[in-house]
Amino acid sequence: MPKKKEEKKEVTKVVVKKVPRKKLKLRSAAVSLTVGDLERSIAWYRDVLGFDVEERWESDGQLRGVEMKAGDVSLMLAQDDWKKGRDRKKGEGFRVYCETKQNIDKLAERVKAAGATLDSEPRDEPWGSRAFAISDPDGFKITIGSV
Repeated sequence: MPKKKEEKKEVTKVVVKKVPRKKLKLRSAAVSLTVGDLERSIAWYRDVLGFDVEERWESDGQLRGVEMKAGDVSLMLAQDDWKKGRDRKKGEGFRVYCETKQNIDKLAERVKAAGATLDSEPRDEPWGSRAFAISDPDGFKITIGSV
C-alpha cells in the first residue's frame, strides 16, 4: 500500500514584544471625605488637628465642601447629600495615615487639650514610627505618626 503524503502544517510563530509597562508616578494624593455636618467637621479638623481651610466650594449659596490643609497635606471635606440615607455609616474599613516630623507625644497632648479623645495613645510601632490614632466626628480613622 502506498504511503500517504504527510501534509505539512504551517506553523505561524507569534512574537510578543514586551513593552515596558509605564509605572504610575504620583507626586501627591488627597483624601476626600463625605461628612454628615460639614461645619462641625471643619471646626474639628481646624481646632483639634490644626488644619487650615484652603478653599471653600459653594453652590446656590450653600457651602458644599472645603479643602483643608496641614503642611503639604490636603484633605477634602464634602457635605453628604443624604441620597444614600441618613443612617449610613461612615469611616468603616478606612484609615488615613499621616506622617509628621513634630513630636508625637506633644501633638497628642495638644489634640487632647482641644477636647478630643484618642483611639490609642502614642506608642512605638514595630516599623520604627511613634504614632497615635483618633477618629473624627463621622468615624473616619486617622493615624498620625513620626517620620
